[in-house]
Amino acid sequence: MYGDATTSIAFAAVTDASTSTTGPATIDPRTPVIVGAGQFTHRAASIADAYEPAALIEFAVRAAADDAGLDGPPEVDALRVVCQYSWRYGNLPRFVAARLGIDPHLQYTTEGGNTPQWLLNATAADIQRGDLDIAVLAGGEAFRTRMRARKEGVELPWPKSPEGDEPELIGSGLKIVTEAESELGLWMPVQFYPMFETALRAAAGRDVESHQAHLGQLWSGLSTVASNNPYAWLREERTPEDITAVGPQNRMIGLPYPKLMNSNNDVDMAAALIVCSAEAAERLGIPRDRWVFPLAGADCHEHIAVSVRDRLDRTPAIEIGGRAALELAGLGIDDVGLIDLYSCFPSAVQLGASSLGIATDDPLRPWSRTGGLSFAGGPWHNYVMHAIATIVGELRDRPGERGFVWGNGGLVTKHSFGVYGTEPPRGGFRLADPQPEIDRLPRRDVADGAAAAGAATIESYTVMFDRDGSPERAFATCRLADDRRAWGAADDADTIGALSTGEWVGQTVTLDDTRTLHV
Repeated sequence: MYGDATTSIAFAAVTDASTSTTGPATIDPRTPVIVGAGQFTHRAASIADAYEPAALIEFAVRAAADDAGLDGPPEVDALRVVCQYSWRYGNLPRFVAARLGIDPHLQYTTEGGNTPQWLLNATAADIQRGDLDIAVLAGGEAFRTRMRARKEGVELPWPKSPEGDEPELIGSGLKIVTEAESELGLWMPVQFYPMFETALRAAAGRDVESHQAHLGQLWSGLSTVASNNPYAWLREERTPEDITAVGPQNRMIGLPYPKLMNSNNDVDMAAALIVCSAEAAERLGIPRDRWVFPLAGADCHEHIAVSVRDRLDRTPAIEIGGRAALELAGLGIDDVGLIDLYSCFPSAVQLGASSLGIATDDPLRPWSRTGGLSFAGGPWHNYVMHAIATIVGELRDRPGERGFVWGNGGLVTKHSFGVYGTEPPRGGFRLADPQPEIDRLPRRDVADGAAAAGAATIESYTVMFDRDGSPERAFATCRLADDRRAWGAADDADTIGALSTGEWVGQTVTLDDTRTLHV
């Protein structure tokens, strides 16, 4: 254990959101606190002046140290790095540590867009227990440079670890796609999230045109937020018409999503947080006005397979997990002024907002603080690190306010929630595990092969387009007469053409014993 958990630390007066105190506030020395937040975005003119992911992460960590008022990264117990896709280092944390000149315990996470918030929750709990005193959490991607190098046929000179040099892996991986789904060719988020969207459209009772206009407004507002974010990858404000108009620069990818409604992974960016105990923050001499407290958190997941979820327009795990985190912080969602919802696709935002009770059209309380994954940038699993870093800075400017972050991984599968504030949590940081309650929720039976053959009603669907803008394959979830769910797919021109226009949710179709869809 680090420090003496029985000794309290007295600090200057803490201002409550509703009342002001004049005496010293007492904080348990084990209370976790974020003291530094750094972001780094690099728009290289060419491969020659680009940085590898380890360098991007180094710059973000140094920015976090500067943000904390430190001369450089402190001696840390653990360096925890988010899984990245740009380069197969073998042991990315070791390269980052070497660049920083530190020698901590090295850890590397499993996959998932929820991972940075999960990592913050786990780190805060470790600090609260006394298992850890100071940690650096970081992640970064140079995916734009990697794709540029591939296109130009350039061999990148980035380093790799010797065989067998691997960091400790932390987190838990979930197999989120079933064999039946993958055999049909369904395994990518760009295929599933559009199907959640068509289910949401039908539930909202909008026709195709009005719903597309709704999405244009939603994503236009996101671009406005990004235009004011100095770390955002795309800072051009877009009109609703810009978002929805399909053309060479905004090709259709998965109906109804053109490119601008998809996460933008083609970025070179990194973010980092320095998290420590209150005792360590005091020892390092970090001014109290730099401290932001994780108040509470929660981690959970929906029924893992999309196939067995009761409905595709609802996400009960978000509702249960988000509420659990807020309740542990002694708050309701209306008590939170700074919110960042995961925004890989419009359906994710709408599902999250509906489940959490957040209005997406309130100009006084935007649902994103960064500009989201389409415009601020979607560096694979590390976007939420940027969201937390942004909210940390905003909370310092708005003492007494609270922040709320939702991270999403997989196919609206894994969820991590964090509640933040400028006053320490009463009773310490608390972490909820609502999974047992979620696991008891209804599951839908699934029919396959010959058992699914016959008449069916479309529940949700999408049409996937190739890079030239031509429709190439359709997917649908259907309901059988006995209410079981069944998957269908089609690649014939007539069926794809029909599904590319008008509304097909609720329409009767036929599935054969190969799961081919016929309209």
